Amino acid sequence: MEAGDIPIFAMLKSRLGYLSDRQRVIAENIANANTPKYQAQDLKPFSFESHVHAASGMAGGSAVAMTPAGTMAVTNPAHLQPKGSKAGVVVRKSPDSERTLDGNGVVLEDEMVKLTDARMDYDAAITFYQKSLGMLRMAIRKPGSGA
Repeated sequence: MEAGDIPIFAMLKSRLGYLSDRQRVIAENIANANTPKYQAQDLKPFSFESHVHAASGMAGGSAVAMTPAGTMAVTNPAHLQPKGSKAGVVVRKSPDSERTLDGNGVVLEDEMVKLTDARMDYDAAITFYQKSLGMLRMAIRKPGSGA
């Protein structure tokens, strides 16, 4: 059994991947702060509830459609992807509060706040991952083996 087979680790891996992708998109925004007509982008917010509902089949509407071959097809970007498929990162335009004369829509202060938020979320997920591993190690330890 691998750590990825345990649901909590699979969810943490997904969360860490999302936060890593978000940090990349924010870095691209900062790098293009002086590019004329560049619009700031952000990822679709990570929603734990939508992942749980999609996984349990309780999402509104048709959560899963069957293709002619009998394999699952994702009908909504918020749905969980079938095993073995790569989920595409959804990049959306984010309306920022300011725009420069050349049409650039990147506000560095807003991007830095987003970057800090993503970093704090990433640190929290890493801490939770480490604590979960520690509990797993404690559970498999031989009784009376000490530290």
